[in-house]
Amino acid sequence: MRRLRTHAPRRRAGSTRCGCGGGRTSRARQGEPSQRGAGGPVSARPAARRRRHCRRGRQTGRVSDDRPVGDAAPGEVLSAVLVDDDPSAGLWHLVESGWAAEHLPELPALKLEQDPIHRHKDVLAHTVAVTAQSPPRLRVRLAALFHDIGKPATRSFSHGDVTFRNHEAVGSRMTKRRMPALGYDATLTAEVARLVYLSGRFKGYDRGWSDAAVRRYTRDAGVLLGDLNDLVRSDCTSRNPRRVADLHRALDDLVERISRLAREQATADERPEIDGERVMSHLGIAPGADIGAALRFLLELRRTEGDLGEAEVLKRLDAWWKAR
Repeated sequence: MRRLRTHAPRRRAGSTRCGCGGGRTSRARQGEPSQRGAGGPVSARPAARRRRHCRRGRQTGRVSDDRPVGDAAPGEVLSAVLVDDDPSAGLWHLVESGWAAEHLPELPALKLEQDPIHRHKDVLAHTVAVTAQSPPRLRVRLAALFHDIGKPATRSFSHGDVTFRNHEAVGSRMTKRRMPALGYDATLTAEVARLVYLSGRFKGYDRGWSDAAVRRYTRDAGVLLGDLNDLVRSDCTSRNPRRVADLHRALDDLVERISRLAREQATADERPEIDGERVMSHLGIAPGADIGAALRFLLELRRTEGDLGEAEVLKRLDAWWKAR
C-alpha cells in the first residue's frame, strides 16, 4: 500500500474541482498554525446542489486529479475532499455513494448515534459541520473528522440520558487503526490520534481552571497546541450565537493565559551566565547581599547582550565591582 504525504496530493494543471464534492479544491495551508484557533460559521451548500454533485460523482467515478476513484489510494481520495474550502458536499458523497462504508465505515456508523448535546439529527451531521468549519489544514481536518468516531462504541443510556463516556480515548485508538489502513503514514496518524484523544480536554474550562490545569493542557498538547485550539474552536455547531460566542471567548481567555504563563515561566527560568559560586570565587567574597547584587547585574547583562562567554562576563563583573 502506498504511503501518503502529510499534505494534499498535487493536482494536474487544469484540474481545479473535486469530482465528488463539486467545490474548488485547495491545498492544505502550509506553516505552523497560530495558537488562536479559527473557524467561522459553515456556509453549507443547499441539499439539492449537494445531490447534484453526488450524482455527478457517481456518473464520472472521479474524485480528483482526473483519476477514477478505484485507481486512487483511499487516503488520497479522502485528503482531496478534506482540503477543499468546504468539504461538506464531498464528505456527504463519500457516505452516500458507499465509498465510506467500504473504506471508512466508522463515518456512516455515526448516522445511528443520536447526539443530545449538539442537537443534530445524528453525530454524522455534527462531524461534517465541525470538519467544514475547521481550518483547511489536513491534520486538523482529519482530527475533526475522527473526533467523535468513538461515540457508537461508548453510547450509554444510564440515568435516562445518552452519554458517550471516554469516547475520545476510544476514538483515538480507532484512529490509530483506521488511518494506516487508508494509507496515511505513522507520524500523521499519531498526531491525529493525539488530537482526537485531547479533543474533549477543554470541556469544563468555564467552571474554572487553575494555572496548573492550564499548564497541563499546554504540556499535553505540545507542538499540537495550535491545532488542538483550532479543533476546539471548530467543535461548536450550535445555532445559538450566544453559545458560540461564549465558547470562543472562553478559548480566547485560555490562549491568553497560556501566553501569560509562558512569559512568566521564561522569566523565572532566566539565569545569569555564571552562578553565585563562580562570582564568590572570582571576587573573593563571602555569601551576602553583594552576591545578590552581582547576580542581578549579570542577569540584566545577559538579558540585554545575550551570552558573552565566561571571560567577557568576568571582565564586565570586575568593572561593575570596581565601580561600586
